[in-house]
This record gives sequence, C-alpha cells and structure tokens, in this order.
Amino acid sequence: MRKLYINIEKVQGPLIVVSQVENVSYDEMVGIIVNEKDHRRGKVVQLFNDKAIIQVFEQTADISINNTKVDFLGRPLAISVSKEILGRKFNGLGEPIDNRDPIYSDKQYNVNGTAMNPIARKYPRNFIQTGISSIDGLLTLIRGQKLPIFTGNGLPHNKIAAQIVNQAQLSGISNKDESFAVVFVAMGIKHDDADFFFNTFEEAGVMDKVVMFVNYADDSIAERIVTPRCALTCAEYLAFEEGMHVLVVMTDMTSYCEALRELSSSREEVPSRKGYPGYLYSDLASIYERAGMLRERQGSITQIPILSMPNDDITHPIPDLTGFITEGQIIVDRGLHLKGVYPPINILPSLSRLAKDGIGEGFTREDHAEVSNQLFSSYAKVQDVQALAQVIGEDELSDVDKKYLEFGKAFEESFINQGFSENRNIFKTLDLAWEMLGILPVKELDRVRSETLEKYYKEVK
Repeated sequence: MRKLYINIEKVQGPLIVVSQVENVSYDEMVGIIVNEKDHRRGKVVQLFNDKAIIQVFEQTADISINNTKVDFLGRPLAISVSKEILGRKFNGLGEPIDNRDPIYSDKQYNVNGTAMNPIARKYPRNFIQTGISSIDGLLTLIRGQKLPIFTGNGLPHNKIAAQIVNQAQLSGISNKDESFAVVFVAMGIKHDDADFFFNTFEEAGVMDKVVMFVNYADDSIAERIVTPRCALTCAEYLAFEEGMHVLVVMTDMTSYCEALRELSSSREEVPSRKGYPGYLYSDLASIYERAGMLRERQGSITQIPILSMPNDDITHPIPDLTGFITEGQIIVDRGLHLKGVYPPINILPSLSRLAKDGIGEGFTREDHAEVSNQLFSSYAKVQDVQALAQVIGEDELSDVDKKYLEFGKAFEESFINQGFSENRNIFKTLDLAWEMLGILPVKELDRVRSETLEKYYKEVK
C-alpha cells in the first residue's frame, strides 16, 4: 500500500509543497485528497531535497495544510488511445466532455511523448489543401510542417481556424487510400467560441474526422499546460500507429504561454523577457517539434499553431520564439481586415519555408512555383506604386503603374478575399492567379518562363 503524505507546507496558487517525501519522480502523477472525500489530481513539477512541488490540475480552493493528503502514484500522466477518439470531444486532460463513454483501450500513452530521432525523420513532402487561395497558392502547407498563424485581438483567426478544419484535405493528386484526420486544440477559450467551433464542425459534416481538446478560460491553468501534450499524444497515435496524416490546429498559443508565465511566477522562478520564464523557448520547442514524418512509418503530423500577438507586436517573445522554431509564418493583417477582406492574410511578410519542396509537377501543377513567385513580386511592386501615388497622385502615374494598382485591387478583392464557406481547390486557385496576372502586361511577368506564359497567360482587356 502506498504511503499518504500529510506534510503540506504551503499552498500557493495552483501549487502545493509537500515535505519529507521519498522515492518521488519529476512529472509523477499525484492524487490529492481534500477533507477525506474530495479527490483531485496533480503532477510533480519540481523536486528539492526532500520537498516536492505539485501542480494541481483542478482548483486549489479549500486545500489547506490541515485537511489534505497526497498520494504519489508512481506513473506519469497517460491517456487511453484508439481510433474511437475520432469524432470525440475531450477536456485538457483527455477526459470525454461529450456525454459519451470514456475511451476503453489497453493502449495507455504518456502525454509527454518522446522526441523524434532526427536520423529517423523523413523530409516533409506533399501539400495539404486548405481550400484558402492565399495559403494554398502562396504559403503552401506541406505534410509534416509546422506553420503558425500570427494574428491579433479582434481579428478573425477563429473563423480561419474553423475554415481550415472544415476544408483541409490531402492533395487531390495524392493517393486516395491515404486517410486524413484533424486534431483541434483550444486553450483558454471562451465558452461561446468553443460552441462556435463545435457547431461549425457539426454543420460542415467533418466532426467524424476531428478530435477536439478544449480547455476553457475558466479551467485550471495547470490543465492548460497539459492540453496540447494530450492532443499531440493522440495525433502521434493516429499518425504513427494507424498510418493517418494528421493536421493539428492549436489556438491560442498565447493563452498557453501566459499560463506558463503564471505558473513560473507561482514557483518564484527568475523571470526573463516580459516576465516569461527563461525556458519558454525550450518549452515551446517541446510542443512544436512533435510535428514531422518518420522514415519507417506511413503517417505524418502537421501543425498550425495560432497565436495572437499582444498589441500586434511581432517582436513579442511568443511570436519571436515561435518564428525561430517553426518553418515560416502566416500573418493576419489588421489593415486588410478593416478593408473587409477575408481571410485578411498579408502575403508579403508571410512565408512557408518548405513550400518549394511540395509544389510543382507531381504535387500540384507544373506552373505553381513560377506563378507564386510572380504574384509575390507583382504585389510587392503594388506597394511601391501606392506609395508613389500618395506623393504625385494617381493621374500622374504611368500606364504600367496604373495597371499595377488595378492588379493590386483585384488581387485583394478576388484572390485573397473569399467567403468563409468557399472551398477552392488548388487548380481553381492557380487559374485565378493567372487571371490576376492577366491584368498586367506580359513584359512585366519576369518571374515566369516563356513556355509557361505561352501555356497559361491570357491578357485581360
């Protein structure tokens, strides 16, 4: 029989300190008994001499040094996994919250995961179609990639996340026998926003391929720290045991990082930039680096973390560190949003570093790379022409510059802008891109080979 400890020294926020402990391990699960009948859970987050600091998953209300017993369970946090998790809704600890039976399985996976051996990794290939032209055409998402969305308060990132989940699928060129799933993770989310996601997935008829993990804003911050790890554990099972291609959408990583800062403060750790702990980089890496592909396994894990930048500051520690770890970023722009453009994605500061390896002949279409480069170049020229027009006036612009202004307006209104339920396949996106480029004189298209122009270019009169 395990020993119950009553030596509670301190209760501070979501943490309790137990002294005179023996044979206790870091990350070990803990049972907490309050007033002999109220059972709660936690895990060991720090050890010092004979003391253990325990992070409580539930609220610490009513816990005191006189009415609490602690039981160290001798195992890490693990969740049950099987293919039955598809179509289900769980809380941040992997417990069902959809009024259905728990997952019964003999497979119990440690939520902390194991690092992928870099030698065993396979280079990401093949694109995932999101149905959003600005992403598929210009910021292409590749299987096994981690591509974050940087957004701000008040911007429609929830709609973008829901649209990606509703529309995401494997490339139409890829093997139809390959199976696809989405793991959706919400951290610190309001109840009405969670209902929006759930109802949207139900109405779109995609819930049977989605696994939802929801940590509400009024839930414990200790649970929030565990939520993405539980979700990624399920993603690893589906990808590397069931051979599925899994897209993990996580929102909002800023809520996660703020919970981490609060816990660090409770542990009285020395703060780093803007009060965040010095290990924020390695902590984020432990989540983001669980994306990828393995040489000897069929599946893949692709991540789209969504994070809101405080005050739209891209140099804030959260987007700054995320940019170092991930392979690009998609920027949601407030200026485009105010113009009524949806999704308001600013392509110029956005980037997908792996796009070049998953597009073109055999993946999408042979003209994809060239038309993408030309769109970037032409839209960048639009910014210069707009700046010039503010100085000398539009009437004084050359005919070519006026064509660029026409192109820029059409590009934002017809290519970037699309409805929430509009699902464009990659071929429709590329055809639309050529329609935009047809506004410009052919001599301005210097990023496209002559044989490609002969095949696809058609001037718009």
